Amino acid sequence: MSNHPIPAQPAAAGTKLSELWGILPEESSRVEGATGGELAIGGVAVSDLVERFGTPLHVMDEVGLRRQIRRFIDGLAERWPNSEVLYASKSLPAVGMYRVAQEEGLSVDVAGGGEIRLALAAGVDPKKLHFHGNAKTDAELQLALDAGVGTIIVDNDDEIDRLERLLTSPQKVLLRVIPGVEAETHASQATGGAKSKFGLPMDQAKRAIERMRAMPLIDFEGVHIHIGSQILNTAQFAQSVENISSTGTFATYDVGGGLGVKYTYGEEAPSVESYLDAVVAAAKAHLPAEAKIMIEPGRSVVARAGVTIYRVVSVKRTGEVFVAVDGGLADQMDIALTQQRYEAVLANRLDEPWTDSAQVVGRQCESGDLLVDGAPMPAPRVGDLIVMPVTGAYAYTMSNNYNGALKPAIVFARDGEARLVARRETYDDLLATHAPALGA
Repeated sequence: MSNHPIPAQPAAAGTKLSELWGILPEESSRVEGATGGELAIGGVAVSDLVERFGTPLHVMDEVGLRRQIRRFIDGLAERWPNSEVLYASKSLPAVGMYRVAQEEGLSVDVAGGGEIRLALAAGVDPKKLHFHGNAKTDAELQLALDAGVGTIIVDNDDEIDRLERLLTSPQKVLLRVIPGVEAETHASQATGGAKSKFGLPMDQAKRAIERMRAMPLIDFEGVHIHIGSQILNTAQFAQSVENISSTGTFATYDVGGGLGVKYTYGEEAPSVESYLDAVVAAAKAHLPAEAKIMIEPGRSVVARAGVTIYRVVSVKRTGEVFVAVDGGLADQMDIALTQQRYEAVLANRLDEPWTDSAQVVGRQCESGDLLVDGAPMPAPRVGDLIVMPVTGAYAYTMSNNYNGALKPAIVFARDGEARLVARRETYDDLLATHAPALGA
């Protein structure tokens, strides 16, 4: 079952379009292009987007994005009125996205000084910022305090030492606790097990709570947990809520995020509704009825709303059919880190039979720069446009300058219009930090 069903779209014979619509952004459609059927996002044809903004290009379906935010906010409020939804902004830390979050009523989870600055620049109310991180520096904590950040999520005893030294006025805090749940996900995305680098185990957490409650400038409100990312088993969220209840009775329980999404034709992912049902059922069973419940979706807010568009640079039929595009692991690092399977569609020739199985590879000088292993598509040609769905989360976040690559632009599309929210990096940008070596 698709997490976010959309109206039926055309599916030409010999294609997998009927399955593709289930992972493309909600506001995706087929339009008539120069070579027949063409993909449109938010009512804007991919060829038009590329003509205006170039490639590689990150495109966000703004209507679908806002709709997904409302599913979380309204769905949690209906089930547990004393609640708050935070956007886990590490999934897409862009000023344009922070602004959408603010407009839709999300609070924001930030995990570093740069994310604080970006959120503030977007106009996010600092009182709605929640500052995370396992290794916050004095400088970052001072930045947060000076900005008036609403809540600091304390990770360890050393951070308590820092706050004791830096605080000059009362500050709301939560304590991150290890819930003891080994998440069913890639090892790099699991954060709730006994060996996690994040938070304190239950026994140490209780001592840290006692210490903070005795400090006059710390307003201790409750506990925070997070078991990991790309979690597809909602029972694990429920288990983490049950486990954290043993820490004590508090005013606030932040039960984290991590809801997984559907990336591939064959994959299944829980709906927002089933996730909320599981979390709230566990809260009703194990947490105080008057407590505030907070959740922190990130990937599940932005992933499906985003696609990345590439242009085909070369096609080689050697040991495999290699379709090389003008991007790669410099703008899709998550694939190399987590081995997550993605799909790809030849977006300017939707109606042609998908006769080939292509290795969609990037331009970075690594054999591991494989974007999609065995992507079904029509016989590819140089100049074709390839779209990778479900790249709204972590693609832009992890973009880098490997081989001198430039970070792509981000465009929001809605109702047939497209607006630039982050421009493409330039070579001048790339050289700017090297000015000392250039005598500038």
